[in-house]
Amino acid sequence: MSHQGSTITAAAMTGHAPDWVEYTCGGGAAFFNIIITFPLHKIIFRQQVFGITGAEAFKQVRNEGLSQVYRGVLPPLLQKTCSVSLMFGLYDQYSRILASNCSFLPQSTVLHTAAILSGTTEAILVPFERVQTILQDQRRNHRYNNTLHAFSSLGKHGFREYYRGLSAILLRNGPSNAVFFGLRDKVGALLPEATTPTGNASKHFVSGAVTGAFISTVFFPVNVVKSRMQSKIGGKFRSFAYTFRKIYNERNCKLRNMFVGVHLNYSRALISWGIINSAYEILKKMLDETRTGS
Repeated sequence: MSHQGSTITAAAMTGHAPDWVEYTCGGGAAFFNIIITFPLHKIIFRQQVFGITGAEAFKQVRNEGLSQVYRGVLPPLLQKTCSVSLMFGLYDQYSRILASNCSFLPQSTVLHTAAILSGTTEAILVPFERVQTILQDQRRNHRYNNTLHAFSSLGKHGFREYYRGLSAILLRNGPSNAVFFGLRDKVGALLPEATTPTGNASKHFVSGAVTGAFISTVFFPVNVVKSRMQSKIGGKFRSFAYTFRKIYNERNCKLRNMFVGVHLNYSRALISWGIINSAYEILKKMLDETRTGS
């Protein structure tokens, strides 16, 4: 894969691409991904919140009409573009800062710490994910006109309302980032060496897809709890543990029922993270060549 593996310590001490390159490549990759995968994400969301089958969720979305398919796309487009931009950009910066100032730390500790810090920092974007959750809930299709209306309506319940579900997102973001940056290069190293641009793009797609799908599956119950927490507007704030127990009890106290929708989610993650990883690498190569004039 790319520079983010064993070369990070050396990169911290020598010349490297300007900071904006990582942010731009991450954000651009996420933008393409959201446009392609948003309808599938909406179906998965319905499964997570209501515990219904993929066919039932698809029927709901289909019955609402084509005009509603991309309803709520603006929050994830903004949130995911900014989030993945921060994910790659901050990981790169935190890695270099830690490598330069904490040279006594093992390289693996530096990389995992940088990944967790970048994921934690991404949590400032919770309001976008919060509004996305609300707009994807068909029970509120006629309550909110658009993204701005939903944002302003949430504000009436206080600033804290924007960050409902923060605990679940913190539990997800940091650890999942650590796994992603720790595994994607290792997965890529297991794949055959690529000798063409198409081969490189395919290799990056597969390594990103496999890593992303694994993470998405492991953290799926966390997202189920997050979706339930964020689907509520107003009232008492419940903890992650309380919400998890409530859903667990509702689903007949079977852990497997916490994974309803995981198959579609796995499929979406394969596509999403394959697109993100390959688009990131393609954009980075293009920007590097543009900057160096090669």
